[in-house]
Amino acid sequence: MKKLLFLLQAAYILAAAPSVKAQLVVSDPTNLASGIVNSANEIVQTSNTVSNVVKNFNEVKKVYEQGKEYYDRLKAVSSLVKDARKVHQAVLLVGDVSEMYVTNFDKMMNDPNFTPQELAAIGNGYAALLNESTELLKELKQIVTATNLSLNDKERMDVIDRVWKEVKQYHSLVRYYTSKNISVSYLRAKKKNDAKRVLELYGTSNQKYW
Repeated sequence: MKKLLFLLQAAYILAAAPSVKAQLVVSDPTNLASGIVNSANEIVQTSNTVSNVVKNFNEVKKVYEQGKEYYDRLKAVSSLVKDARKVHQAVLLVGDVSEMYVTNFDKMMNDPNFTPQELAAIGNGYAALLNESTELLKELKQIVTATNLSLNDKERMDVIDRVWKEVKQYHSLVRYYTSKNISVSYLRAKKKNDAKRVLELYGTSNQKYW
């Protein structure tokens, strides 16, 4: 159990970690996990501080690109024991939510079937979903790194399991949200006999996040 808690703690020293610009260490899940969550938090903060949609998203994309290497490298980590994988997966799911947001909203910014007002609303929706996901990780970090003995091992594992399931639900919700937004564009394009443009922009449902 001590080994498990050590690995969980190693994956989740999140909130107080430095910016995503730190030196990368491939074999250090702590650094990689911290980078992903810091990047996600910065994306949310940036989304809420810039009013112009285009300027907003350019800043969001910049933050995402700075943190993407953490996400790619953490995906390659395979040394965690079985019981710690849900923690590892929860971090990756949040990174995946960030990727879905940036990748698809970047395309929506170039989609003539959305108005600027609609794009602002869609961007706010993505930011809100990402924020909820990162808040769950903060809760998990508090449980994993707590120094008091108010929770026994089973209670800690129950919290980890619950948070993992809720993060998975947000991940599924972001996929659904993306799919519904693209569907709106597709239906509008069909009315203009321009559906091919939408498929070329987003790809098919088998290729993309929708």
